[in-house]
Amino acid sequence: MKGYDKYIVAFSGGKDSISCFLHLLDIGIPKDKIELWHHDIDGREETFMDWEVTPDYCRKFAAAFGVPLYFSWKKGGFKREMLRENAYTQPNYFELPDGSIGVSKRGTRATKATRQKFPQISVDLSVRWCSSYLKIDVMTTAIRNQGRFLQRKVLVISGERGEESKARAAYEIHEPDRADLREGKKNWRIVDRWRPIRDWKEGRVWDIIERYRVRVHPCYYLGWSRCSCKFCIFGNADQFASAYTISPNQGDEIMMYEDSFGVTIKRNMTLRDLIALGRPYNDITPELARMATSQVYDQQIIFNDNEEWILPAGAYGESCGPM
Repeated sequence: MKGYDKYIVAFSGGKDSISCFLHLLDIGIPKDKIELWHHDIDGREETFMDWEVTPDYCRKFAAAFGVPLYFSWKKGGFKREMLRENAYTQPNYFELPDGSIGVSKRGTRATKATRQKFPQISVDLSVRWCSSYLKIDVMTTAIRNQGRFLQRKVLVISGERGEESKARAAYEIHEPDRADLREGKKNWRIVDRWRPIRDWKEGRVWDIIERYRVRVHPCYYLGWSRCSCKFCIFGNADQFASAYTISPNQGDEIMMYEDSFGVTIKRNMTLRDLIALGRPYNDITPELARMATSQVYDQQIIFNDNEEWILPAGAYGESCGPM
């Protein structure tokens, strides 16, 4: 996969996106061609669904490896999109290399719509809008609206693995990205999508992370097997019970919106009842909970030579992820 001018890693801060980045280093991609892009699910608002520490964990990871990190987000994030009522979706914002902030404009085909409910648990991204509106569209917009990618070859790297679901197993490993503009245009850009770890098993993911001695996101040490939102819609009873143990105020707000909408996250059960069925993870400690809910990540990303690399408690657990 050499020969591109820029390599953009869709970087959640989770184990799979970390593995994608480390794999680029393994195959000899120069660091000065790599960028990490993180999409802030909650925008620049108060944390609603996600982990508070995730943005700073991503910052510290990028700094540890000496690569740039750019943030992008939808104005108002998850909550504002969820609360849409006969309104347009909000603009997307994205950081630029010069330190300024770019912003998308509403397209001519944009229409007003109403959500007033949580995303549905579905492979259909039109109803599982948290992925499409808060991640995929945000990245596409950021590429399309930056002139620095014109007349360049760009490779977007994402960490979907087929082991996680049948749908992901069917994804193409290499294909044109949605931001591609290679044919019949004066200002062309070649943008391809590469999923280098689609066929990796989880063991290979942890192997490369151990080899580079990376300290992963705190959620894995708490017992989570995936670094998605703290209150991810795909979570099971134990995961939601664990999230509520760590962040009861956040959980109460989500339950309040379920009551207000008259539509629950799981559709057939309230979050309150689901939490009652679950058991919090055994590895939740006050220190780990503090770390995961802090705005500042205060640990070293790379283990010292005299430290033992530790496989986190969430490794090889229930995936609770996309179908």
